Amino acid sequence: MNTKDITTLKLQDIPPISRGMKYYDGEIYFADNITSLPEIASVFRVNFIVLLFCVEGEVRVHINEKEYTITQHDALFAGLNSLVSVDYMSPDVSCKLCAINSQLAFSLISKGLAEAIIDLQDNPVIPFTPDEVQLMDKYYELADFKMTHPAFSQKETVASLLKAFAIDLLSLIERHTTRDESILRQGDKLYRRFMYLVASNADGHRSVKSYADQLCVTPKYLTSVCRQHSSRSASDIITNSLVSRIKQMLLYSDMSVKEIATMLNFDNLSFFGKFVKKQLGHSPVNYRKLNHYGV
Repeated sequence: MNTKDITTLKLQDIPPISRGMKYYDGEIYFADNITSLPEIASVFRVNFIVLLFCVEGEVRVHINEKEYTITQHDALFAGLNSLVSVDYMSPDVSCKLCAINSQLAFSLISKGLAEAIIDLQDNPVIPFTPDEVQLMDKYYELADFKMTHPAFSQKETVASLLKAFAIDLLSLIERHTTRDESILRQGDKLYRRFMYLVASNADGHRSVKSYADQLCVTPKYLTSVCRQHSSRSASDIITNSLVSRIKQMLLYSDMSVKEIATMLNFDNLSFFGKFVKKQLGHSPVNYRKLNHYGV
């Protein structure tokens, strides 16, 4: 992948280039045919939330450079600014696609789901139970009936129905990715809060102490909890998250190396260059060249 391959999609860009569109009102896009997605671009960045439910067949996708397979009764969650490529669709594929613009998405996402998004970054594919599948099917049957019968397709009721569909779909995803906080041990809660802080870090903070202070624990205790839950130290988790962010910024943004270093709060360009070379094996400039940046 290189910058020339990346197409940034806004929600309003999809209807003119898609097949199978059932509904679009500026906030929600709903379709039952996804075969036109690979034709958009080899890789695209979405500035909205994508909820994909597989009814039949198989789809293989890359989300933020990791490969996932979606089969019957699986749901896929792709968050804001995700990099997406569709690699394969089986001939019998049938999926329901719901896309929600950022403003509406923020109003629909609960605190629990916001925290669950940390887990979804590592595994955005969720297998649904038979009852959950039946719920999704009944939503679709009713929505499809209303959208294909003009006498019953009042915009307000269709929009409300699809928002309810999106809310329930998000709630099911949350149910699969979160546990009851009341039965979590203290260490579990601390680890989840730490992972949320790391994922939310936009300024490149690298100090274990800074996170420990926010969580009101000692760095030693935070590291101990991280090792118990992931076999990694707190420092390793912070570094891995930062390196992933640096790789995306180097390969998929037009920011200069200096601008990236400044945004991530490195003291100077030299220190940033040494950090990148240690983690990626190459200087920032060479890493871009080796990965055909801008070609």
